[in-house]
Formats: sequence, structure tokens, C-alpha cells
Amino acid sequence: MLLLGIDISTTAAEALLINEAGSVVKSCSTPITISHPRPLWSEQDPEEWWRATVTSTRAALQDVDSGQVGAIGLTGQMHGLVLLDQSGEVIRPAILWNDQRTGPQCEVIRERIGRERLLEITGNDALPGFTAPKILWVQEHEPPTGGRPGTSCCRRTTYAGISRGSTPPTARMARGRCCSI
Repeated sequence: MLLLGIDISTTAAEALLINEAGSVVKSCSTPITISHPRPLWSEQDPEEWWRATVTSTRAALQDVDSGQVGAIGLTGQMHGLVLLDQSGEVIRPAILWNDQRTGPQCEVIRERIGRERLLEITGNDALPGFTAPKILWVQEHEPPTGGRPGTSCCRRTTYAGISRGSTPPTARMARGRCCSI
């Protein structure tokens, strides 16, 4: 039996194939472009995650009977905001975990909820890398995008979607792990 690990990180989609003894059979990596359209901004095209994942996975499984793969593990960076329309199509580049544009929106969250209450409820302060401030930022700065009813998914949710089908991730694939906005 073989085990396939897929990691969609900030810089690459990697596929690692190991045997039951834990020895590496094959490892493949496909770079993913990071866009910095303004200082402190960090964005990516979710469709590129899919293409890079497919490329790395196919390369790792080349010359191997895929029927030997007994399990697939998925991992990757968190707190990326993927906005989808009502039909499940991506409507803007994903805002990544390391994007720092949402300082003012963090202050709004603290003012509305109270910092102490926020810490009590979530165990965390409002931080620019988290998803809620990003949703507020999009609603404020991109009303045609942020004002449209649709779905928000974190990046890890889209990984679950790609494991279920052969088409790029959409809300239809990961419906239970997204939230309506």
C-alpha cells in the first residue's frame, strides 16, 4: 500500500508518495504564483491551486498503479479567503493568510464586540490574517464583490472539494464547509 500526501502551501502544491515503511517513493512540487498588487497585500488565483495540485499529483503517480494508494492526506495554509458566487465560481483572487490590509477592520471588530469579549468567545484577538476582517474589507472596498450574496470558503475547505472530483473546487463540492455571506 502507498500513501499520498498533498500540501497546498503558499508557494507550491506538493505531492508526496510514501510506502508503508515511511520511505519516500516520489515527491513532486509545482510552484504557485503569489501576487502583491499593493504593499501588504498577498493574493492568489484559486484555479492555480487546482492546476498545480493536479500537476504535482499526476507527476507523483506517474509510473505507479494508483490502485495501490490506500489513503490521501491533505494539508495546507489556512485563513485564506476564497469568495464564490451563488453558482460556486470564484469571483476574485483569494486573500491569503499573510495579507496585512485589514488592520482597520480588526479595529471595527474589536469595537463592535469588545476585545475582552472577543477573546472570551474565540480565544483570539482580531488579527489581519484571519478571515472575518477580510470579509469586512471586501464588503467595504469592493462592494460589487463583497455586496453580492454568495459563499466564503477558507482555503483548506477547497482542498476537501478537490479530493471529491476532477473539476476545480467550487462551493457545490464543499458546501458544508463554507458559510454564506
